[in-house]
Amino acid sequence: MNTSLSWIKAYVPDLDVTPQEYTDAMTLSGSKVEGYECLDADLSQIVIGQIETIEKHPDADKLIVCQVNVGKEETLQIVTGAQNISVGDKVPVVLDGGRVAGGHDGKKTPGGIKIKKGQLRGIESNGMLCSIEELGSSREMYPEAPQEGIYLFDQDAVVGQNAVEALGLNDVVFEYEITSNRVDCFGVLGIAREAAATFDKDFVPPVVTETGNDEDVNDFIKVTVEDEALCPRYCARVVKNIKLAPSPKWMQRRLASQGIRPINNIVDITNYVMEEYGQPMHAYDLATIAGKEIVVRRAAKEEKFVTLDGQERTMDDSVLMICDGEKAVGIAGIMGGENSMITDDVNLMLFEAACFDGTNIRLSSKKVGLRTDASGKFEKGLDPNTALAAINRACQLVEELGAGEVIGGVVDVYSCKKEGRSIPFDAEKINRLLGTDISKETMLGYFKKLELVYDAQNETVEVPSWRQDLLCMADLAEEVARFYGYDRIPTTLPTGEATIGTLPFKLKVEAVAREIAEFCGFSQGMSYSFESPKVFEKLLLPAEDTRRRAIPISNPLGEDFSIMRTISLNGMLNSLANNYNRRNKNVRLYELGNIYLPKQLPLTELPEERMQFTLGMYGDGDFYTMKGVVEEFTERIGMKQKLTYDPNAGQPFLHPGRQANIFYGDTCLGYLGELHPAVGDQYSIKERVYVAVLDLPSITQLADFGRKYEGIAKYPAVSRDLSMVMPKQILVGEVERVFDQKGGEYLESYQLFDLYEGTQIKAGYKSVAYSIMFRAKDRTLEEADVAAAMEQILKSLKEMGIELRS
Repeated sequence: MNTSLSWIKAYVPDLDVTPQEYTDAMTLSGSKVEGYECLDADLSQIVIGQIETIEKHPDADKLIVCQVNVGKEETLQIVTGAQNISVGDKVPVVLDGGRVAGGHDGKKTPGGIKIKKGQLRGIESNGMLCSIEELGSSREMYPEAPQEGIYLFDQDAVVGQNAVEALGLNDVVFEYEITSNRVDCFGVLGIAREAAATFDKDFVPPVVTETGNDEDVNDFIKVTVEDEALCPRYCARVVKNIKLAPSPKWMQRRLASQGIRPINNIVDITNYVMEEYGQPMHAYDLATIAGKEIVVRRAAKEEKFVTLDGQERTMDDSVLMICDGEKAVGIAGIMGGENSMITDDVNLMLFEAACFDGTNIRLSSKKVGLRTDASGKFEKGLDPNTALAAINRACQLVEELGAGEVIGGVVDVYSCKKEGRSIPFDAEKINRLLGTDISKETMLGYFKKLELVYDAQNETVEVPSWRQDLLCMADLAEEVARFYGYDRIPTTLPTGEATIGTLPFKLKVEAVAREIAEFCGFSQGMSYSFESPKVFEKLLLPAEDTRRRAIPISNPLGEDFSIMRTISLNGMLNSLANNYNRRNKNVRLYELGNIYLPKQLPLTELPEERMQFTLGMYGDGDFYTMKGVVEEFTERIGMKQKLTYDPNAGQPFLHPGRQANIFYGDTCLGYLGELHPAVGDQYSIKERVYVAVLDLPSITQLADFGRKYEGIAKYPAVSRDLSMVMPKQILVGEVERVFDQKGGEYLESYQLFDLYEGTQIKAGYKSVAYSIMFRAKDRTLEEADVAAAMEQILKSLKEMGIELRS
């Protein structure tokens, strides 16, 4: 959003500030100014001069010598090559020592170009005549300027007057960043209202007078709105006896400051009102409207329509169209049609000011591939109550500029009137919220300048419909704060009862996972949730593996990001591969990230998102290192039972003999193991890689952060050593389960201290030795207590085919 300072001052007459003061104050009060441009920054000592004589240069065929009256009975001799000037013309003249913005090619020079007295082919020249480009503008904004040559003022221009001021270039254009909830500030009137409140000045909006002759608009046009949800209001007025002409200079200058090229009085009026009120308008040639009827309806599927820019566009049934009795004449809120455009032969014109559904306009604009200034405003969600004021303002300007005769009355289809709202007002509560001591009268003064009316009887503030951002008392507090001044609000301590903040249980488990991983030397990594279907081949997943049932992305960035991941391992392996290729020797990484498991495909409901704790490493460490990290984590989160491991994990991407599923009781928590060499080759990793993947939702259900204090043992322990010979296929975990199950109430701990395979043991067998500790909390154990437990243990071991080693 841009505005010129001169246009703001038209509605805030007493505003007298520098551009920087305006920028700072408006930004602090909530209308953030991104920057500003002084149009006359590089222009100085430029006046209006009148050419008195023109003579040919004696030594140059393409140069002429002019005597130019610059006021105060002063005449300058200036040499120029311009071909479009004649005696009596009034032109911009740069005096000796003055500056222009750039060259005749229209390119600006930083700091401008200084003009000095000099000689051209032996003839003295005491200044320079300027084209509009040399003054820092262009023919696009000054259409009356010649294509080549010096700018010519009208004959009523005053000789000696400041030419920059006469051209309206002594102005400042501000650029704002307006948030989408402040729709009222997308027009100059809204910004002016904010400026008046910010600088405590009077806001003087234009007075819209009643216009129209004795005829009835309903005799000229009928309006039917078929889809009231997408078009809550449609206003139409008719103007006859159109007289197309250039709009006045003041209107052209204001439009130019907004970056809008002046065209003619009718087009300029619609653009002017759009910028003034923030309400887009459109004009139709009523002679092209079949049946003198406007119908607002949805387009038909695959309906073709040629817009004003000459492009044929294809609609669908979600796009709202403006139609006459036979055909479409415009895309609602976006652009009119070529078949109803205003031409030089227009005599009877239809003015349209409507309000359309913002979401529909945004989606329609995207579908038809066309975004305009009008659609940019409509998609914010305009106030329907502005439409009538805007169309009346346009008709007022038509009469003031002599552009036509306005027909009496207005067609106004307004299905459900939008009202303002009442917000309870409590000055003390607002002061408590802000930490201030602002009087009630001061607050009401701010509200009055913003046209918010206080109802003393009900103690409410009545908010007009165009302030769509004010919904509750906190919003009123914000209005007070921004005009009182955020910089004036003192620093205060928060009040209220103290509460103990804590993390949710799920996040506590994740925090422990992060802490344990980093304590064990792992660095955190992050990888994309989007993956390629090729991942399944790299990980050797068979065709029937359920993890291949991935969710496809509707609008993927490419094949490499076309599905949601169902396994977290690919991202980890890519990260390890990147480190390996950069010759990092010992790498340990972990990631906490979701996988996405569809309940069915195609999706009918949201997928299941499961957080995975993924660990990966190469270099120092082995399978048992990774196993230790997993057990450290489960122990820290209070999982009191020992983990068990099933070597028949069946993960195709892990080494067949060096992998295991991790169990806690009957619950599988995940898996760990060494990466399959073939998979390592797929990722170009030539080292042994060890990984572990834990399913945190399963773990969270089993975690317990409760801790119970136990005192130091007072009584001595009794130990027994067992040296056993067993078949190699029996896992030590199975032996330890026997200890847990048969060790009785006095079993305190056990420790594996020897594992041997060699010539002294028969083939297919191994020797395993454990130290087992027993202890009672209330007494010294007797031999009978320990013997009973050992007898049960030995009996179970014998049933498994395990013998004591002699």
